[in-house]
Amino acid sequence: MRVRGWINLLLLLTIIALLLTNAYASFGSKLCKQEGFHCVRVKSRQSWGSLFPDDHDRGIVMRINRMNTSLYPGLVIAVPDNLENADIMDFSPFPLNVPSPGEKVVIVDPANDAWGAYDADGMLVRWGPASSGRDFCRDIDRECRTRAGSFRVYSLGSSDCFSTKFPVPNGGAPMPYCMYFENGQALHGEPNGLPGYNASHGCVRMYVNDAEWLRYDFIEGPNSGNNYRGTRVIVRSYSQ
Repeated sequence: MRVRGWINLLLLLTIIALLLTNAYASFGSKLCKQEGFHCVRVKSRQSWGSLFPDDHDRGIVMRINRMNTSLYPGLVIAVPDNLENADIMDFSPFPLNVPSPGEKVVIVDPANDAWGAYDADGMLVRWGPASSGRDFCRDIDRECRTRAGSFRVYSLGSSDCFSTKFPVPNGGAPMPYCMYFENGQALHGEPNGLPGYNASHGCVRMYVNDAEWLRYDFIEGPNSGNNYRGTRVIVRSYSQ
């Protein structure tokens, strides 16, 4: 009976581990199974730099895997089959052109861990990795997904922007180049890197250089020139 009890416990722990793995499976581990990509399992002491010494190649692989945190043994990443001749726009999860929206728009797609910036003519200007709100946040004991819908940027911050709420209870987490669009939720840079899955409390985390570009070269806040409404931000559903 004691042996059977240990076996049942091990089975339960295995199931829990599998559930957790699937809940936070990296984007690359799913992407690499699609046509045009192959899977690479990271070995001990391997890094982004050692695997991809070329800046061009490394930049593309990091972006399509939606992560720029350190690699660790056992992690599975996606690598394009035609990496040497690839361009980052080849891997955009967004159409390169859409019907003219008549204004600049930023689209956030939590299902694809990405954001895209369209100009007023409907041309995709730039896209990048994103980490939106996770399903559940233990520290606040509730769901913390990024709210879906259409919003307007109502406040812009600088490189010194920080959270007044997180980490609980006193805040202080850096949010460089924050661009608030909905009830405390913002687009912002993440100095600690993106993990390849949704991991925030509701904000949309992105590469710091992407956030800086959006903040100063694309997004407009209310009362910016002739724009009294702020740039539109559309957050898609997690189920798409």
